[in-house]
Amino acid sequence: MKKNIIKEILLLAVATFGLFALAACGNSQVSSNKEKTVKIGVTGSDDRVWNAVAKKVKKEGINIKIVEFSDYNQPNTALQQGEIDLNSFQTLTFQNDWNKKHKTNIVSIGSTVIAPMALYSKKVTSLSEIKSGDKIAIPNDATNEGRGLQLLASAGLIKLDNAKIPTLKDITENKLNLKISALDAAQTAKSLDDVTASAVNSGVASDAKLDLKKAIYREKVTAKSKPYVNIISANAKDKNNATYKKIVKAYQSEDIAKEIKKDYNGYESPAWNYKVLN
Repeated sequence: MKKNIIKEILLLAVATFGLFALAACGNSQVSSNKEKTVKIGVTGSDDRVWNAVAKKVKKEGINIKIVEFSDYNQPNTALQQGEIDLNSFQTLTFQNDWNKKHKTNIVSIGSTVIAPMALYSKKVTSLSEIKSGDKIAIPNDATNEGRGLQLLASAGLIKLDNAKIPTLKDITENKLNLKISALDAAQTAKSLDDVTASAVNSGVASDAKLDLKKAIYREKVTAKSKPYVNIISANAKDKNNATYKKIVKAYQSEDIAKEIKKDYNGYESPAWNYKVLN
């Protein structure tokens, strides 16, 4: 009798252990199949390309969550504080300037697009119509202010000294005595009712539905444009993160290049396969 009882106890123990083992295996499988969520900060509301990238990496168990910011000051702060995992809004020059000023260690893990800045106007249709004393708006953050000034110089409206990132103080010639004012980049398109012309970043122009074909001047893409290539940024400690590398690889693909060309109608071009930038 006792032997039977002991035997039953042993069988019950083995069965119980087996159930725990199966449960453990099941949990391990669920864990291994669990999606990894990656928060990516962007500026503006147009995230069509990132939605296409998200569909691609979904198959690899990566769930991209887009976090929208209203200006250029927020995404790097959020990245540095760990509120997001990556961001995709800035140029290499902007990132370098941000790191220097804020003592951060944010790095590029891949290029995305080149988005030429352009000069727009509601009051004139060509550069030749800009007259003495006219008001011109440019973005006010350090790198885009410099880029806006270089755009005006390239258009022949002003001359600059050899500063790497020029400021208003670096204007050496302004024959038309243009009244150049620096505004938040997001406000440059909105300023068109108040100024003769405004230097507007591509993303801002796209969000504002400005017609690129009607821009009175557009930045030329040359080897010197490399500092203005847009990038995917991460904290330095995450630069070799395998999941993030998969996202970059998915972005830098032929089908996403086609998506960029289709969706942005010339506002932006894939930077990773642009010959003069590589």
